[in-house]
Amino acid sequence: MTREERRGAALPVPGPSNDDHGLGGLGPAPEDAFLSVRNLQVHFPTDDGVVRSVDGLSFDLARGKTLGIVGESGSGKSVTSLSIMGLHDPDSVQMHGSILLGGTELVGASRDLVRSLRGKRMAMIFQDPLSAMHPFYTVGHQIIEAYRVHNDVSKAVARKHAIDMLDRVGIPQPSRRVDDYPHQFSGGMRQRAMIAMALSCDPDLLIADEPTTALDVTVQAQILDLIRDLQGEFNSAVIIITHDLGVVAELADDILVMYAGRSVEYSAADDVFNHPQHPYTWGLLGSMPRLDRETTERLLPIPGTPPSLIRVPPGCPFHPRCRFRDRVGSPCTTERPEFREIAPHHHIACHLDAKDREEIWSQEIQPSLGARS
Repeated sequence: MTREERRGAALPVPGPSNDDHGLGGLGPAPEDAFLSVRNLQVHFPTDDGVVRSVDGLSFDLARGKTLGIVGESGSGKSVTSLSIMGLHDPDSVQMHGSILLGGTELVGASRDLVRSLRGKRMAMIFQDPLSAMHPFYTVGHQIIEAYRVHNDVSKAVARKHAIDMLDRVGIPQPSRRVDDYPHQFSGGMRQRAMIAMALSCDPDLLIADEPTTALDVTVQAQILDLIRDLQGEFNSAVIIITHDLGVVAELADDILVMYAGRSVEYSAADDVFNHPQHPYTWGLLGSMPRLDRETTERLLPIPGTPPSLIRVPPGCPFHPRCRFRDRVGSPCTTERPEFREIAPHHHIACHLDAKDREEIWSQEIQPSLGARS
């Protein structure tokens, strides 16, 4: 299949109004939701088949709140963030569903509209600040450029603002370092500079994609404290994308657990950590080391590997790795589980009934976590 054929290829997926299998089953967005995503599907046609990177994702986020999106590599976390920011090549992606940002629909919106919102109403801290920042321009030049795109000010005013932002994020001697290039910054300082650039226009939504990757633990803690402090100052809605549950434990109000491009559990952070309901979430918690208490047992890894997003297993995509699929039987391998509410503000996509989940949690999962902790 040529690139031109892939561009026009019709994908066998529902449009944004189709609520197939309860994938958009959160219902209407709450009144305080600044960002509302419903049944988001992001598919990439390739010569080998359709890559279903995001395949039915729904969540809400209010101003001043933080959502943690967690999952293994390849679960669709970063694709989700790039979809919100409008950074996918429209010639190589097919998107369905709805992304409402402050009441503005982003799916299907013009490039000019999304570009006018990017940086001003929504901004992103990228995973690798060294590659995200242009090596030929100084850090200050790039912050100044981002600020002047959305503000009719002189270079002198924008430069002063860039220095103020660098100072605000903890860069020492900001009036001098503003003229340094990215390679002259340490990893932690580049991440701070990226945060300064992202917040230069006081965005309403801040997306942080793996903001602490490749940083030592001391700098990680500083970056997380910085994001928390700046959120309080700007009242931004924040999305933290990570595979590290320790990071979301520090920041998140709600947690969305993703697997194979789909949401498998979505609830308040306290519920996800204290009473998780999905076998994949149990696996993530079981494989997370505890540093605050003495460890007496080995970690419990999730067997197998994540599936190919071109050939996602039928039924529940997690069933080949799930230790509890025999309790349900054939539905796990043949029927896609409905993303449903099992308690107020607690949704899961799993065929296990409430009795089985509670029995497994109380008799197997919770004791094993307690033994390790």
